[in-house]
Amino acid sequence: MLRTLSIRDFVIVDAIELEFSGGFTVFTGETGAGKSILIDALQLALGGRGDASVVREGAPKADITADFALSDAARAWLAEHEYASEEDGAILRRVIDNAGRSKAFINGVVATAAQLRELGELLVDIHGQHAHQSLLRPEAQRALLDQQSPEADPDAVSAAYKAWRAVARQREEFEQNARNVLLERERLEWQVAELDKLAPRPGEWESVSQEHSRLAHAASLIAGAQEAVQALSEDEQPILSQLNQLGQKLGKLAAIDSALQGVLDCLEPARIQLQEAVYALNDYLGRVELDPERLQEVEQRLEALHSSARKFRVTPEELPAEAARLGEALRQLADASDIDGLKQQEARLEAEYRALAGRLSLQRAAAAARLGAQVTAAMQELSMSGGRFEVALVPGEATAHGLEQVEFLVAGHAGVAARPLAKVASGGELARIALAISVITSSASTTPTLIFDEVDSGIGGAVAEVVGRLLKRLGQQRQVLCVTHLPQVASQASQHFQVAKASEENGKTVSRIAALDAKDRVEEVARMLGGLEITATTRKHARELLAS
Repeated sequence: MLRTLSIRDFVIVDAIELEFSGGFTVFTGETGAGKSILIDALQLALGGRGDASVVREGAPKADITADFALSDAARAWLAEHEYASEEDGAILRRVIDNAGRSKAFINGVVATAAQLRELGELLVDIHGQHAHQSLLRPEAQRALLDQQSPEADPDAVSAAYKAWRAVARQREEFEQNARNVLLERERLEWQVAELDKLAPRPGEWESVSQEHSRLAHAASLIAGAQEAVQALSEDEQPILSQLNQLGQKLGKLAAIDSALQGVLDCLEPARIQLQEAVYALNDYLGRVELDPERLQEVEQRLEALHSSARKFRVTPEELPAEAARLGEALRQLADASDIDGLKQQEARLEAEYRALAGRLSLQRAAAAARLGAQVTAAMQELSMSGGRFEVALVPGEATAHGLEQVEFLVAGHAGVAARPLAKVASGGELARIALAISVITSSASTTPTLIFDEVDSGIGGAVAEVVGRLLKRLGQQRQVLCVTHLPQVASQASQHFQVAKASEENGKTVSRIAALDAKDRVEEVARMLGGLEITATTRKHARELLAS
């Protein structure tokens, strides 16, 4: 459930802090006052797209924060992604500066907009004012039906279809181009055999290069190490002996003047380090030797690696990766060259697809019957007496979406055949049907907060009162937020906010929002009933609506 919403410098909003309760909440106000801006701001906090245009003119950034109580699914998501907090809530924040740069946070920790969207889908379900138009699209009808069957898995069907068709295309291409495939296979076999014979190892080029350098300069290395040992410990006046003598002299002097003790302390570590250097040089000389045979072997290996690298047009370091790539390509081509194996694989994948698609068809049929009955019942309440709603499953060719096409059919009144929704529903009928579907599908979901953004457009009179009751009934199960122009809907709410425009001293227009008490609600509902001039009659009618 949405607990609070904080908006700073968003479009025409300067600063708003809202606290929400459960049940049915409405936002009302004159056209252009900024009611839908609140929904837009919340969508931004839920990971929606935004740019510099959403920042209020003259402000450095827009800042939106939404605080939610958690559902079990959202709590599990936060724990899985390590965003859980001690408060057992979810604070989603989005900041966009006037250069269009965006930052996102979950419980104070940096997140991505994609993560906000993923979490937001578990917290809020938004039904926009143009939702009824999307119902005319076949893909929207199919997606909506699949949502009504929790056990349905259309993604698995899509994945199985793609796997089947990929192998089918592979088999078709092989049959059409068998000779070219054979030539390519022979080329790859030669290349793989060549690299298998060379057997390049990861990191080999660097290690062999280093060994070659060491062997090629062995004489210089030995001579240099011997010269260093000679100077340090074997000359007539070796450095170590001189340092020992110097230390003895300074030791005697330090006994006279303790100020020299610091110099003596510095010399002693130097003497020890030089002695260690002599030991290390002697050890090195014991291991390094001239080895012409090994040098020749290493040079031959370097030449072989370098020659192969030129042949395959890669660097010597890339030879192991190239060998792996060519080997994998050969294995794939060998599989593709096995026409009988491909046919068997194709048949197996097709059978898997049809099994999944058949199961999805059964689930769709059950969901279609439920949805048809529920929407038909709602139509009777929405002044479409005798009308009915059906979901037709039309068998068709196998596709990534299954074995049938989903089509919504409607009959506006009794005694007529149901026909496609796009062909028979008027604007008002379509709006009512869309609203009925929204309420029914929301009841079946587990999302704790539902938002309806002017979905009641095109509806009025007695139907509007029914719509208000439907939303109020839905608010007994979930938190429902609704932007509306209808007094019949607004009067049913348990919480009422009024959105209005105001002018600042600098001449800029800002949007203000206020929670209405009982007296203010009468005035607002009267304004919605009667327009600019509010009379005693409209106030009386408003009180009657609120009382009912």
